Amino acid sequence: MGERLCLAVGVMGNVASLLLYTAPILTFSRVIRKKSMEGYSCVPYVIALLNCLLYTWYGLPVVSNMWENFLVISINGLGILLEISFIVIYLWFTLGGKMKVAMIVTLVIVIFCTTSIISVFSFHDHHHRKLFVGSIGLVASVAMYGSPLVVVKQVILTRSVEFMPFYLSFFSLLASSLWMAYGLLSHDLFLAVPNMVGSPLSILQLMLYCKYRKQGIMEKPNKWDLEKNDERSKQLQLTIDERLHGNI
Repeated sequence: MGERLCLAVGVMGNVASLLLYTAPILTFSRVIRKKSMEGYSCVPYVIALLNCLLYTWYGLPVVSNMWENFLVISINGLGILLEISFIVIYLWFTLGGKMKVAMIVTLVIVIFCTTSIISVFSFHDHHHRKLFVGSIGLVASVAMYGSPLVVVKQVILTRSVEFMPFYLSFFSLLASSLWMAYGLLSHDLFLAVPNMVGSPLSILQLMLYCKYRKQGIMEKPNKWDLEKNDERSKQLQLTIDERLHGNI
């Protein structure tokens, strides 16, 4: 009964994480349509990539015992593909800071490769490998759940939730709650602890959304609208001038 419950919670956690990882698709479809990043930060996607890399390695038989963490591997493996796609789109459409993002991504790859190499050659049993990789993954996971907080200052200053979508915070809460339950049921603290931190952080984001959502999303006028309005203003001015001269 306990194993079936654990499996059921794990499957639901996979579904919730899938929703969380695919949530930015709406954001990036807008980016592709407007061909501009519009002030969105790449930090959450880079940190999410590190989290997915570390937990995919954590779940593989090299670190874990056999395939006990297959559910962890499956969702984080998919997460790697999605996060790489988002980062590539970001680099394609961002106007500045490409070198900075590239350096951060490089640092993420270095951290992952270093962790993998040390875990294989410095530790010779699953227990110590899980302890080492899990500790680093724990930090990365907490950072991933907290990364959307980088826009909190912007939300408070602009009183707009444009850059902190509701669905992203909601799916984050759902995923962290289910994985926390899965970690507790499977007696894996490296899965439970980071999600114990992730749940309150997600709740904080939802509270901010509820507070500022009535302010609405500020849409920037595009170039075509500005040119059209400018043309109308010129035509109106010409009409006024003609009438004035006609009355003289």
